[in-house]
Amino acid sequence: MNKSKNYVDSVKLIDKSKQYSEKEAIEVVLQTAKAKFDETIELHVRLGVDPRHADQQVRGVVVLPNGTGKTQRVLVIAKGPAADAAVAAGADFVGGEELIPKIEGGWFDYDVVVTTPDMMRYVGKLGRVLGPKGLMPNPKSGTVTPDVTKAINEIKSGKVEYRVDKSAIIHCPIGKKSFGAEKLVENYETLMDAIIKAKPSTSKGQYVKSITLASTMGPGVKVAYKG
Repeated sequence: MNKSKNYVDSVKLIDKSKQYSEKEAIEVVLQTAKAKFDETIELHVRLGVDPRHADQQVRGVVVLPNGTGKTQRVLVIAKGPAADAAVAAGADFVGGEELIPKIEGGWFDYDVVVTTPDMMRYVGKLGRVLGPKGLMPNPKSGTVTPDVTKAINEIKSGKVEYRVDKSAIIHCPIGKKSFGAEKLVENYETLMDAIIKAKPSTSKGQYVKSITLASTMGPGVKVAYKG
């Protein structure tokens, strides 16, 4: 695959033999983010867990202190007072079971789906549609809740969900290039703290295998972990 000139130039800025401190790594990543748009800065953490085992799943949510830089469109599936609360809290779309056929038909103009426990009998049917897109509401991520106001406020203020994939890697955004190093460091530390605290009790040996930071279009920069 041919690499762009920007990418090739960016690689030259990185010492491949070095593991950088978090602040150094973020500063290098910002130098390599040469695209004309405001690139997302992403964290990639390889863990020493076996995701095939349910008791070694690493998953959770955390509110980044400086947000993600992305405005999340929230769909709330609820009825009655909960639906009214969702409208008041600024949800982008609110409706009841009448939305189920529309979603089954391929409507995906939202980034997060929140629902109340009583509506799961309808929303549960959407697993095969929403699941592959990572949009299925889940109590663990706070998206199945009676308190839709709290859920919406957290999502709009920068809540992110992290979860280990089949390769035992967590991929998660920590903000935009325009945030600058200081805010990105704060977000990085908040997310890494959450991942460390989420270590399964059944995980043996080295938990954090490697940490890499990268911009949307840039190469990866290795981060030293002292754990």
